[in-house]
Amino acid sequence: MNDNSIIYLKGDATRPAINGNKIIAHICNDIGRWGKGFVLAVSKRWTTPEKEYKAWFKSQQNFALGQTQFVQVEPDIWIANIIGQHKIIKDEQGNPPIRYDAVRAGLQKVAAFAIEINATIHMPRIGCGLAGGTWDKIAPIITAEMSNRSEVYVYDF
Repeated sequence: MNDNSIIYLKGDATRPAINGNKIIAHICNDIGRWGKGFVLAVSKRWTTPEKEYKAWFKSQQNFALGQTQFVQVEPDIWIANIIGQHKIIKDEQGNPPIRYDAVRAGLQKVAAFAIEINATIHMPRIGCGLAGGTWDKIAPIITAEMSNRSEVYVYDF
């Protein structure tokens, strides 16, 4: 697996120690639920991303798999709420909630926004916790969608 465009760091993805504009990307579900996994770390630092995500879900305005919402939480930090997970449990066939095509579509939006605001991208190992994805599938998507667009930092806590 070639993911040399990803810079791996030990630390907290909600506290990127890089100068300049930063986008913190993470995966959300498509049923408006917020309360387990990385979102708890996000909510511990900022209340706005959860409020905006829930308002977005309630409005149903462009709220769908593959869509991304950007919430500015500090002058130089945005949270990218990527809808990359269908529901929160395995489906009838035993497939995990992760939807790799939706993650790809969401990351394309993150990459475009990163270029627009000249930002670096920060994230935990997205899609590999509660969503049930595997890093050997996620890392190549990140590399394909982000390489030559922005520096990508992946944090292991």
